[in-house]
Amino acid sequence: MSTNFSAFAAARELLAKYLPRTRLIPAQSLRKFPEQNVCLKLESELPTGSFKVRGAIYALGVHESGGGRREVVASSTGNHGAAVAYAAQLLGWKARIFLPEKNNPVKRANIARLGAEIVEKGAVDLAGACEAASRYARETGAFFLNDASDPDLPAGPATIACEIFEQQPETEVIYVPMGDTALIRGVATAAKQISSTVKIIGVQAERAPSYFLSWKQGRAIETETCDTIADGLSTRTPVVANVDAIRKLVDEVILVSEGKMLGAIGRLLLDEHIVAEPAGAAATAAFLESSGNGRQNVVLLVTGANISREILMKALKYS
Repeated sequence: MSTNFSAFAAARELLAKYLPRTRLIPAQSLRKFPEQNVCLKLESELPTGSFKVRGAIYALGVHESGGGRREVVASSTGNHGAAVAYAAQLLGWKARIFLPEKNNPVKRANIARLGAEIVEKGAVDLAGACEAASRYARETGAFFLNDASDPDLPAGPATIACEIFEQQPETEVIYVPMGDTALIRGVATAAKQISSTVKIIGVQAERAPSYFLSWKQGRAIETETCDTIADGLSTRTPVVANVDAIRKLVDEVILVSEGKMLGAIGRLLLDEHIVAEPAGAAATAAFLESSGNGRQNVVLLVTGANISREILMKALKYS
C-alpha cells in the first residue's frame, strides 16, 4: 500500500461522502488504574456493522476511474463480503461474494440483504473461496477485490487512525485485531506518520495464529487449521508482503483464547453496553489480559458487531 499520507487524505475525502466519523468513547470499566484513559473506537456502528466498509468503498471508488466491467468479486468469511456488497450497491456495481461452505449465518444474511450473488466454496477457511473467486474474475473480467492483497484498500481503514488522533491527540497505544492484516497495516501506517511514539499492538486468536507466528519468526508461516469462533481472524495462509509490512509496523502481537474473547464480549455488553462479535472484542480481550503497558491513553478497536445468537449466549455464560 502507499505510505504517502496524501492517500489517506484522499480516502477521507471520498469516505466522508458516504460514512460518518465513528465514535471514540471512554470505557471506565476497563481502566487498569484511575488515571488511565481507555477508549473504544466503535467501528461496529458503521453500515454492515463492521469497519470493512471503509476499505471496500475506497477501493471500489478508486477502481471506478479505471473503467472496465462493473462487477466486483470478493471472497470472505462475512464482513468483507457484506462491505463489498454494500459498496457495490452504493456505487452501482454488481457483486458476487464467495463464502466458505461453513460460514457465519448472520454475516451471510447481511450479504444476501444487500443483493449480492452468494457462492459457497471450500471448508471453514478462505482458501477454497478465494481460489474460486479468483478463477471467476479471470474468466469473466470482473474486478477481484481481495482485502489481503489489494494495494488501495488499506487506505480506507487508515482513516480510523486519522480519526483517533483527532478525537484523542494524546493516544499512546492502539490495540488492533489482526486477520488478513489490511486493517492493522492501514491503521499502523497512518498512526505512525501522525505520532512517532504511538505503539501498535496486534491481536490474533490462539486457534488462528498464522500472522503471529509469521511476525515472530520473520517469514510467512501457514497453519494447518484456523478453527476459531472469531471468523474475522481466521487466516491460515499469510501473504509474504503483508508479513514484511507488519514486521516493520507492529510493535507487539498478542494471542487471545476463545474463552477470553467470549469474556470480553460479555464485559463489553454488560459494562459498556456495546455489542461486539468475537473478532470485534479481540482487542478488548487482549487489553484485559495485559498489564496495560503503563500507558495512560489507550484505544481499543471494536471492529464488528455481527454476532450470532449462539455465540452471544455462550459469551454471557462467561460473564
